[in-house]
Amino acid sequence: MNEYSTQMDAARKGIITPEMEAVSTYERMDVQELRELVAKGQIAIPANRNHKCLKPYGIGNRLKTKINVNLGTSRDCLDLDVEMQKVQAAIDMGAEAIMDLSSFGDTQKFRRRLTSECTAILGTVPIYDAVVYYNKALKDITSDEWMEIVKMHAEDGVDFMTIHCGINRATADRFKQNLRHTNIVSRGGSIIFAWMELTGNENPFYERYDELLDICEKYDVTISLGDACRPGSIADAGDISQISELVALGELTQRAWEHNVQVMIEGPGHMPLNQIRANMEIQQTVCKGAPFYVLGPLVTDVAPGYDHITSAIGGAIAATYGASFLCYVTPAEHLRLPTVEDVKEGIIASKIAAHAADVAKGLPGAAEWDYQMSEARRELDWEKQFELAMDPEKARRYRSESTPEREDTCTMCGKMCAVRNINKILRGEDVDIMD
Repeated sequence: MNEYSTQMDAARKGIITPEMEAVSTYERMDVQELRELVAKGQIAIPANRNHKCLKPYGIGNRLKTKINVNLGTSRDCLDLDVEMQKVQAAIDMGAEAIMDLSSFGDTQKFRRRLTSECTAILGTVPIYDAVVYYNKALKDITSDEWMEIVKMHAEDGVDFMTIHCGINRATADRFKQNLRHTNIVSRGGSIIFAWMELTGNENPFYERYDELLDICEKYDVTISLGDACRPGSIADAGDISQISELVALGELTQRAWEHNVQVMIEGPGHMPLNQIRANMEIQQTVCKGAPFYVLGPLVTDVAPGYDHITSAIGGAIAATYGASFLCYVTPAEHLRLPTVEDVKEGIIASKIAAHAADVAKGLPGAAEWDYQMSEARRELDWEKQFELAMDPEKARRYRSESTPEREDTCTMCGKMCAVRNINKILRGEDVDIMD
């Protein structure tokens, strides 16, 4: 039997776990410094003891910014093999986490397939699954049944669970007294709000929070405190509902840490550029530096089909000022379930945002990647540029689809290429622009 219950428990006991060793090496961080940050709750290492094939990663703003990819089956798209193609594409492109948001079909079969085959960190939202699993009217789901579905996910090997504990009766009443432009856009949050309204009961995940934490501690599940009141439009950003829920999440964070349960905090949502930094700093203060997991934020509401771009803009700013985990957004956001190609586009956009923030934060090795790429460009070393590119396949394809007359140019500038000509001049050679 382990000498510790969770990664946080081990860290507080001065124990260096294999997961901490792996994260320390990957992040170029001293393992004792890492252990201290895990002990404080400022780094989470989601690692369910039943997820045997996991490649562990750390999440925290002192580490590389990580990417989460949402996927899963729905009533209209029920092909498990297609979803597994998306999983593999995500891992191949460097996503550190996969979140299964399946809402139809044999959800446990897919979840168990993930925990047996997928090396990425795995997350779920048990609230979605309860509706599918029990297959009955929402109001008829009992408090015990809500808790049982959490236990099932933990036993199946899920590394982190998004659970909407912060929308209790008090925050729900505040929402009703201060109606918003786009109301509640969180799927899990809307389900729990509706259940409370239909039954008149308190949110079971809030009311039975200590029991929930006991489950998480037993399996070392990181709890991702869901933001039921995240803004679904820039008009709702930073409003009473969002901030009051954040305060509740800060209190729940402290209680989780008392159980040695690792915590992440979920955040916006839609938010204008000028509010992002302040929102990140408020979260860090209220939640005592717990890792912040942002869903975007999308910085404008008017770009359906291009929301991977609006999300990447917001994500880069958010990660620069405190967020440590970016939930990708695909071009299909708000429109449909993403295809494999949509998934790729979303991952690349999020990876750009994450890397841009890591450069801005001065993380070890982040700017070195850019330095090597600029060196390859200076030398007009196309193969090296492809090798270093975030998406080597696309870079190589673009070059092959428009072949230049000369290898030391491209079809944009041709022999007027500034890089080519300065290299030639510095070598004492003639510049043959018009030859």
